[in-house]
Amino acid sequence: MNSMSPQIFCSRLVRTFLPAAAVMFGVFTVAAQDKITIRGSNTIGEELAPRLIAEYKKDHKDVAFDLEFKGSGFGIGALMGGYCDIAGSSKPVSKEQEEIAQLRNVQFKEYVLGSYTVTILVNAGNPVSNLSSNQVQGLFTGKIQNWKEVGGPDAPVHLCLRDPVSGTYLGFKELAMGFQDYGDQHVQLFTNYQGIADAVAKDPAGVGYAGLDQLQHAGTKVVSIDGVAPSAEAVNGKKYPYARTLHFYTDAAKESARTKDFINFVLAADGQKVMAQMGYAPKP
Repeated sequence: MNSMSPQIFCSRLVRTFLPAAAVMFGVFTVAAQDKITIRGSNTIGEELAPRLIAEYKKDHKDVAFDLEFKGSGFGIGALMGGYCDIAGSSKPVSKEQEEIAQLRNVQFKEYVLGSYTVTILVNAGNPVSNLSSNQVQGLFTGKIQNWKEVGGPDAPVHLCLRDPVSGTYLGFKELAMGFQDYGDQHVQLFTNYQGIADAVAKDPAGVGYAGLDQLQHAGTKVVSIDGVAPSAEAVNGKKYPYARTLHFYTDAAKESARTKDFINFVLAADGQKVMAQMGYAPKP
């Protein structure tokens, strides 16, 4: 067999390998274009976005997602800097953000997903059926420590809360407590709403919060706030206080077809069904 010098062997190897490598890396380049980068609100990112993405990927297995959630402002800033395709926000963009966007030639395109909503649960045997927003604040900050102060039995208030690392733990402080600290007596912490609802159902003195999906949880009762019962209709009518609208923002000039397809899924029947199942109020 003829011997081959190392130089000739390497030359042939390069000629054979490079075209294959070009094809391979070309495929990777195309695949990278199917990645959707989302930055923003913890309220959206903690549970909602992963669930929506999981449902979307059932029929779009080729699409990759890059997620990071550190607050609404973080998401809007990332979008203006060109570092993401979608900014998830639990508040509308501010006038100042609009002005900065104009300077950076970014045109916000807004999509309303629905509303994050928190209901107040008490035990089914508790006679309390309505609370004022001030009473809710008092119960959860520990300023009110006995149910008789709000028309209930002579019993200490037992708080059932989400764990401090959850977005809801902080979100409820903003929505209902004026950013005051939670009370520190008779407190139990849970990793999800289901755990809170189960605990309140077993505790005649318990009170907690959950989403709209727990309205019919056995052994609990959802109280009205300032005379308004929680419902998707009350939330969308701006009548129920413990809710905030969730938004996706894109840069209109840079919105890709893949990004638009995912957003359309979220806004259509299947995506809105997921939101309702998770206790959010679907968009009007």
